[in-house]
Amino acid sequence: MPYTEFLARLFLAALLGAAVGLEREIHGRPAGVRTYLILALGTALLMVLSENLLLAYKEAYPGSGMQGDPGRIAGQAITGIGFLGAGVIIRYKDSIRGLTTAACVWLVCSVGLAVGAGFYLLGVAVTLLTLIALVGLKVGERRMKKDWFEDLEVVSADLPGQISLMKDLI
Repeated sequence: MPYTEFLARLFLAALLGAAVGLEREIHGRPAGVRTYLILALGTALLMVLSENLLLAYKEAYPGSGMQGDPGRIAGQAITGIGFLGAGVIIRYKDSIRGLTTAACVWLVCSVGLAVGAGFYLLGVAVTLLTLIALVGLKVGERRMKKDWFEDLEVVSADLPGQISLMKDLI
């Protein structure tokens, strides 16, 4: 494969990762354009290497009977990204933040692997669907009625009938 093809794969992966990162950065999330761009670029490089390392070694050492699985590096990338994604999930009191960011980190890794493997259309389509989900569904979420819970602390004098009065007020 010519180096122009390698570079095109890396550039497209970086562009697609940056597009998702831009949406996350606009919404003030901890991982933004640079993080997503670097993530997609790195995983695309891993995929390009996965596909071509075995071929390069077979050419360098003909007749050696070398065998390999191009999916091994990609599989390890997905595992490593799970570790990064876990780092952006934060539990604060009764709420959890960062799940969407963690999912996006994992997804951009997959986009990088797809583009690195030469599946440009799949990488672009998944990026567009992700941006539609992140931006478009946000509008719908704002309009949805959601349950909410509050703690209420009542300080009162110990008077007869006070509990019944509080129940009536609540």
